[in-house]
Amino acid sequence: MNAGTLPSRGIVLFAHGARDARWAEPFERLAQKLRALAGPDTPVSLAFLELMTPDLPTAVAAQVAAGCASITVVPVFFGQGGHVRRDLPLAIDACRTAHPGVDIRAAVPVGEDDAVLDALAAYCLRQLI
Repeated sequence: MNAGTLPSRGIVLFAHGARDARWAEPFERLAQKLRALAGPDTPVSLAFLELMTPDLPTAVAAQVAAGCASITVVPVFFGQGGHVRRDLPLAIDACRTAHPGVDIRAAVPVGEDDAVLDALAAYCLRQLI
């Protein structure tokens, strides 16, 4: 961030979570890559549904405390199962209630985006020997 300025927009990558800490490694690498692309004025956080910390309300609260007025939650899920259809909207609603002056929205799950599917298809093709 520039000296004296606060971020206005933030991104929270939202994943399921697991008991094994190594499970989070690719999500941490994704967050690092996103931070490099977004630049220092856009906070990028990870949040987890269960079994890992921080949870979504904690990650959102940290970005609000850092001055974010708009936060986009990006579900790092392959599709729209029960967690995305049921659990995520409840968590987003709780965050909106806790921070009524902040624009908090959810993107579609990454696995539903054609560019992501194209990248996965290209990866699969590179695996052919």
